[in-house]
Amino acid sequence: MLDFDFERMLFKIPKDEHTNTEIVQILQKHPEVQFVSFVGLDIAGNDTDERIPVKLFLDDIDDMLEHGVQTDGSSVHLPKIAELNNAKVDMIPDKSVNWYIDYNFDNVSKKTGLPVGTLRIPAFLIHNDKAEVGARVILKKSIESFKQGLMKILKENPYVFEYINGADSADDIEEILITSATELEFWVRTPEDKADKEQLSTSQELKEQYWKRTYGPVRTALEKSLEILDYYGLNMEMGHKEVGGVKSKITRSGNHDHIMEQLEIDWKYSDAMQAADNEKHVKYVVRDVFNQFGLSTTFMAKPVEGVAGSGEHTHLGVSARTKSGKVISLFAASNPKEDFLNPIGFGSLMGILKNYEVINPFVSPTLDALNRLKPGYEAPVCIVTSLGHSAHEPSRNRTILAGLVRDERNPLSTRFELRSPNPKSNTYLILASSYMAMLDGIKCALEAKKTPKELEKSISKKLGEEDFYLEKDREYRSEKDVFEDFTEEERNLRFGIAPATVWQNLQGFSKYPEKVAAISGEGVFSKASIESYTVYALMQWKTELHNRIIPGYMADIREYVKLHGSDATDYDLENWEKITSLKYEIAKSSLSEKCLLSKVKEALDEGDFRLASDLQLELQSKMNKLRNLYSIYRKNLF
Repeated sequence: MLDFDFERMLFKIPKDEHTNTEIVQILQKHPEVQFVSFVGLDIAGNDTDERIPVKLFLDDIDDMLEHGVQTDGSSVHLPKIAELNNAKVDMIPDKSVNWYIDYNFDNVSKKTGLPVGTLRIPAFLIHNDKAEVGARVILKKSIESFKQGLMKILKENPYVFEYINGADSADDIEEILITSATELEFWVRTPEDKADKEQLSTSQELKEQYWKRTYGPVRTALEKSLEILDYYGLNMEMGHKEVGGVKSKITRSGNHDHIMEQLEIDWKYSDAMQAADNEKHVKYVVRDVFNQFGLSTTFMAKPVEGVAGSGEHTHLGVSARTKSGKVISLFAASNPKEDFLNPIGFGSLMGILKNYEVINPFVSPTLDALNRLKPGYEAPVCIVTSLGHSAHEPSRNRTILAGLVRDERNPLSTRFELRSPNPKSNTYLILASSYMAMLDGIKCALEAKKTPKELEKSISKKLGEEDFYLEKDREYRSEKDVFEDFTEEERNLRFGIAPATVWQNLQGFSKYPEKVAAISGEGVFSKASIESYTVYALMQWKTELHNRIIPGYMADIREYVKLHGSDATDYDLENWEKITSLKYEIAKSSLSEKCLLSKVKEALDEGDFRLASDLQLELQSKMNKLRNLYSIYRKNLF
């Protein structure tokens, strides 16, 4: 299976080989690539896909690479921008990144003996010939703004070079480098198999799966994925089992069945735009490869309730190339045994923490994303960081939002790990908003001429203490387990109340205009793009809750049927009475009283999102109570 001669296949056209002449020569040498697709990226992070025959592309290559191809507002998600009566959108190629070939392993060419490939060309969306729109454009503007802004700050605050190794002034720096990376967690299973939540939960608590040896088709598919992805030049680092999953079963014929496992794969960092492109391409390849082995994949944040979800930890770093050609860290402390970070590093981390309320809508814009961010599953719920117990005693606190990763022997490894994103998050907008928030923190820290010790004191401030930048009524650092060592009330008091619904999360944009301004810079996030994203997220939340979650709850409730007979005890009868009462309260309306499901749908239909948000939380609570009651009831029956 997948036994192709990969050495003969084209996997990418590097960014330094994007002249028209080179592209023609490369494609003519690789007849297995039969199509070209211009890949535009809308505000939601959805990418376009089409099939332009290579011959047509080569015949018209000059015009296509200069002017791109045209689509319309129905093909991309740009609410309040590309509407039905104003829908002209062009896709202009991005020549600054690698172009990858997407192979269809189910369509093998008789002529070449290889799978048919499509050259995917990342593209910027241009609305009405003038306005650059969409997630890719926003990240592009963020990168440009961050680099220009940081150079200006460095020139205006030369004191900071006292704390940077490898450069004495801004004049020594040739270029600012942004380094980013993501990790991909996902679940695989045999189709049609339903999750046994109790088995999965027990296996997770016993840590029976984490980093264990893989078997059968899962092992083969994982190894094949790493092999193929390496041909794309992604420099794969590892693949392993994650915490979730149960052992598969072997049928009489010797095949593995009832597979349900959680995996993770990692690859090397890149510049921010390439990192976002790489993450999107990796998911396509993984899905296609596992499909060849009869396994379905899901990149949902919380595919199985009550079991660990899938994260996509996002790494954020900044370095510089000096005029002598040396690359230096702009985060690492000049004396790593005394300080955790230099002022740029501290300012960056403080910028993320202070402005996270307007980063979070891009991280968690769905019900699925917020379902993962619950206490007890190593997923962050508090705006808090961990640095380590001392500069020479690093820690990896897995309960915090943004962690410091550092190695005294390798300053360039110094970076921040944002732990809240998931595989469905829009990496382009997460990176764009995070780097702009970092720039805000750097600017304030350096303009205040703060030293590393002073900034460590700021980020370690206690509740109620004034600070030059961070908010008075918050704490931002904890070296403790924030789930075990604090009650929910203590967490909320120290670190703020985490949004529990999509509507609550989106309120950050209206509640914190100064933080929106911080990530917006000079046109990075325009007012129109924020409004477009908000409309998209709200409509997605409304549609999913109305048309998927509520019917799903109703289907679950219909399965909670009477099981006891004449052997029922008073305990069984009392439990069934509680179950019946709760079922009616949630899902059965009468002339005098609407059920909870009807109330939620009515609030959504009337556009009363605040009420719908409150009712959603009540609904989730009562459904959890109902599930637990039915589990107790069922387990007591013979």
